[in-house]
Amino acid sequence: MGRAPGQRAPDRLIVRAVASDLPIEFSCACVHVGAARLLDDVSLTINAGPPTVLIGPNGAGKTTLLRAAMGLVAPTSGRISWGGSDRTPPTKRAIVFQRPAMLRRSAAGNVLYALAVAGTPQAERRQRTSELLRLVGLEGLARRAARRLSGGEQQRLALARALARSPDVLFLDEPTASLDPAATKAIEDIIRRVTAAGVKIVMATHDLGEARRLAGQIVLIHLGRVVESGPADTFFAGPGSDEGKRFVAGELLVQAGGGPR
Repeated sequence: MGRAPGQRAPDRLIVRAVASDLPIEFSCACVHVGAARLLDDVSLTINAGPPTVLIGPNGAGKTTLLRAAMGLVAPTSGRISWGGSDRTPPTKRAIVFQRPAMLRRSAAGNVLYALAVAGTPQAERRQRTSELLRLVGLEGLARRAARRLSGGEQQRLALARALARSPDVLFLDEPTASLDPAATKAIEDIIRRVTAAGVKIVMATHDLGEARRLAGQIVLIHLGRVVESGPADTFFAGPGSDEGKRFVAGELLVQAGGGPR
């Protein structure tokens, strides 16, 4: 039996310096592709601390905001900065997509490759691989082919690969989509442990229950715009926007046309 995700993390994940890429600041940032406004005049600050959770209907712009915050998408206009600079290389940021691709290697081989790409000294890679697989509860499956893992196990492996970069900020795009309750709990437990270790989590989810369980800051996005943002407890006690009230009540926020992504 492997160690459960709720157990103690490796020491090197417990003590961390203040994240150098924070705060992440969007200043009137727009991302346009042709006539489509994927992000429209977004002003938002993401600070260190508990997870920032992006919510909103499918196609609202959550994924685009994550990609822009990671540095994968440049703003068409406006500015995005990391720790006060808009030229910060993404060496201390990592992202896990909703459907992560698995390399044709074992679970351990996937993490070893990620460590090599991250520049981890070769002498440290085996030990670090064991630590990361233990962190996500996969040490018992180290030799199994990554593509033979279940969906939840693959998502945990993707988290281990992302953490191989020792990121200050970890972006997660719908990390529990389509997972059963047990697999969802395993992912959420890892998110809590990583947060406790000082890594800033910025994640998108369509699950309001998950947002309530994890979020320190809520950001509601609709039609590429940030409709509302603030402390999660304040938001769920009483959203300040009409869209927020409707969304929390379970009503549909309809996209216009194709809508952002």
